[in-house]
Amino acid sequence: MRRAAIILPLIAALASSHAQVTPPAEVAAEVAAAAREAALEKLLAERESPQALERAIRDARAAGVGEQAILEARFLFHVDNQDDASIAAMLPEVLQRRSTFRLAESAIFSVEEDWLAVVEYVQSVAALDKGDKAAFKKHITEAFWLSPRQAAAFAPHIERMRLDETMRGFKIDPAIECAPVAAGAPVSLKSLLTEKKALLLHFWSPWSHECEIAMPDFVATATTLSAKGFAVVSLVPARARAMLDDAAATITALSGADASAWLVDPEGGELARKLRVQNLPTMVVVSSDGEVLFNGSPDDPRMWEALKKIDAAVVPPAASAKDPP
Repeated sequence: MRRAAIILPLIAALASSHAQVTPPAEVAAEVAAAAREAALEKLLAERESPQALERAIRDARAAGVGEQAILEARFLFHVDNQDDASIAAMLPEVLQRRSTFRLAESAIFSVEEDWLAVVEYVQSVAALDKGDKAAFKKHITEAFWLSPRQAAAFAPHIERMRLDETMRGFKIDPAIECAPVAAGAPVSLKSLLTEKKALLLHFWSPWSHECEIAMPDFVATATTLSAKGFAVVSLVPARARAMLDDAAATITALSGADASAWLVDPEGGELARKLRVQNLPTMVVVSSDGEVLFNGSPDDPRMWEALKKIDAAVVPPAASAKDPP
């Protein structure tokens, strides 16, 4: 009886251990789900380059990530890279997905109205790209109505439309003279443009944290464009003595600052007002005859598109560190 008393608990323990073993099919399913989740997270976080995005998409598909989530990730990538042309190109896919969208399969949306707002937003960007003001206003208004919390993504396009309308046909008078930040006689934009392909105006302030962060990139851009035959002018849009002193100190501390002419916007910001400069830093590409070819953020890829139309050999200074454009 003692032997039986020992064996029976052993049998029960073995039976319990056997019952806790996960079947191979369930283990495989858990592994696949984990791989799918990891591939999706990598895809949603990818911002390096279009080539890197395509690699992440291939890996996501191989891991079983659905096409709806892939479409959402592509949309986020183009929005974060301010690539309006690619957003507009997504319109046929977005419209096709509108009726088959499933909230349960979404990787980023918690309510259906947010997705429908994206559909309207993509239509508005496509309309803006075509210069269709009426269609743009209709779709961007509907996007706001559907998802007010995404307003921060919608607003820049409204500003862009208004700015583009103002700049259309506007020309800068090349006879405008600007005083140097440091001591010296005023110089005209015309004199700086002599024998140059075009002019890049850089509006900045030494009191702007954003300008401070962006300054190394600007110096690299100025050096690149100066070597390609472009004139580069940096303008402080104020005459306050304290600001000019700080601007002079900033310029002195910079490496490669000689690639730009460092001037003061006349009349306390005359050019900035005419060009509707509302944020610093702002870049403006001006043709040799004074036509405004681009006006906006230095991060806007349209700036380099405008520069390439003047000289196809122009390449952003950071491009060499990334995948080829």
